[in-house]
Amino acid sequence: MTLIGGAQAAVGALLVGRLGWLSIAQNEHYQLLSESNRVQLIVVPPRRGWLVDRHGRPMAINRSDFRVDIIPDQLENVEHTLRTLAQVLELTVDDVQRLIDELKTKKGYQPIQVAENVPYDRYAAVTVRLPELPGVQPMRGFSRYYPDGPAVGHLIGYVGSASAAEYEKEKNPLLITPGFKIGKEGLEKTLEPRLRGIPGGQRVELTARGKLVRELTPKPDRSGAQVQLSIDADLQEFTARRMGEESGSCVILDCWTGDILAMVSMPSYDPNNFSDGIGRKEWSSLSKDPRKPLLNKVLNSLYPPGSTIKPMNGLALQAHGIDPKERINCPGGYRLGNRFFRCLGRHGAVDMHRAIAKSCNTYFYAMGNRIGYDKIAPMARMLGLGQKFDLPVVSQSYGTVPDSAWKNRRYHDTKGFLERPDWTNSDTLNASIGQGFLILNPLQLAVMAARIASGRNVQPQLIGVHKNPAAALDIPQAHLDAVRGGMWEVVNGDGTAGASRLPFPDIQMCGKTGTAQVRRIAGSQRGQGGDWRYRDHGLFVFFAPHDRPRYAGACVIEHGMGGARAAAPIVKDALTFLFDRKKAMNALSGFEQQWGGTLAERNARRNEAIKAAAEIKPPIPE
Repeated sequence: MTLIGGAQAAVGALLVGRLGWLSIAQNEHYQLLSESNRVQLIVVPPRRGWLVDRHGRPMAINRSDFRVDIIPDQLENVEHTLRTLAQVLELTVDDVQRLIDELKTKKGYQPIQVAENVPYDRYAAVTVRLPELPGVQPMRGFSRYYPDGPAVGHLIGYVGSASAAEYEKEKNPLLITPGFKIGKEGLEKTLEPRLRGIPGGQRVELTARGKLVRELTPKPDRSGAQVQLSIDADLQEFTARRMGEESGSCVILDCWTGDILAMVSMPSYDPNNFSDGIGRKEWSSLSKDPRKPLLNKVLNSLYPPGSTIKPMNGLALQAHGIDPKERINCPGGYRLGNRFFRCLGRHGAVDMHRAIAKSCNTYFYAMGNRIGYDKIAPMARMLGLGQKFDLPVVSQSYGTVPDSAWKNRRYHDTKGFLERPDWTNSDTLNASIGQGFLILNPLQLAVMAARIASGRNVQPQLIGVHKNPAAALDIPQAHLDAVRGGMWEVVNGDGTAGASRLPFPDIQMCGKTGTAQVRRIAGSQRGQGGDWRYRDHGLFVFFAPHDRPRYAGACVIEHGMGGARAAAPIVKDALTFLFDRKKAMNALSGFEQQWGGTLAERNARRNEAIKAAAEIKPPIPE
């Protein structure tokens, strides 16, 4: 009896101890488990932070929209519900099949998305049918909207639903919440942590079988942060509209602070279409377009800069002892050995000022060959050429500023690729006029122009509005004045861009035109008509006003057949907009009448044509 009684006491003590452990020490743990069985949290996506321009004008906002979800455990007649929704919301066969697959795998009170961005008339049609559609939940939400449409496509990017790979990388349940979208391109992608916000939650009490009892107090979401850009939205939109149907880019900077006022790449896409979900037909049309509307040409297109780098060459020549007043005779070209490198004309005796103004190749052939390109390349890098800038962008292609060391690294060990892998005098001559191995992107050319204009180490900025000027470059003022004088002559004298003078008596622009050869063709055929893909590119770098520089930049028109012809007129109108908006808008309206409407109108017609050409979808099967 003693033995059995002791065993019973031990077991009783063990049970009491275990009960005490579970009820006291583990109280919080099991209370949370019990609460999670009773209360279910439905994630409420946060509203995305706005993107605004330097003046506070919205560039990416949220607007109210309508959506329809399904609560799996509240559905009664699945077949009837899906057929009714397919007819009312005009769902495709793929949409219906997706819903069927998700209903097989998902249970409980978590919603399944049926459709988003639903037009109000269809939303209302679903709402009035709710008594016969238990489990269907029409809701009001928010979708991303870009007021300027295609004008900001490459700059701001767009949002979309998270992919499986993105979810696996982050493992955040918010990413698979119906209606939640993340940045996919441009600033929307790179600023995602700042724009996303903090989700809220809707708490509901359920029975043991998962049936809804009541809704509890919700937890509100917190919107993402508002981000101010350096961009002038009005200038961005005007420049995009002014470029019309051209393929190219234009960048305008504040040449003292580095603030990017406009970063336009055309043709572009409408980010609103991508945010709502782009169709296969439209995607195919964009991806196959030879003008590459999906490519940000400001950052990711590389071009030979042509004659636009001659002012930079002038600074390098002066830094190595060349007197800008020394004259070189131009007989129409420069002879190196048994090869004759042609000039754009017969300019006679020219100094540096005149060589820049008339874009004389012979002068820069002769002077470049005298000092060698290894002494020019450091100046190119000092002015931002070949540089990768610290910007919140998805990618940059920063090109090449060549020299003898670069060529040796690049080609010397590549057997049979080049007959002469060492740097040659011919390489120097080609690079001295912006051809050969030298390739750059438009942003680098804009920074070069800004640094020449201000004499400061300008760094391009996209976020915020800056007031303090950049630090000064180690370039003598006299050297800067010499090349600025030649750039003034380009536009305001008898230089290559005289037709693009600003329409103001007291404001003058300085610039430099350039023509970049696309392929090796005979001199008599260069820049001529024929296949658009083989025409020369037109480039223009600039700053204004000439006596107190504030704005600088670059414009590149692909296959524009010359900077004076294609790029400089666009820059003229963009700068006119900065100084007199009414005058610039009057000129723009005339252009748009010729082109058949505004950028938004032409884009809408293009989208309608693509949709009309899409395959007719089969009806929903019974």
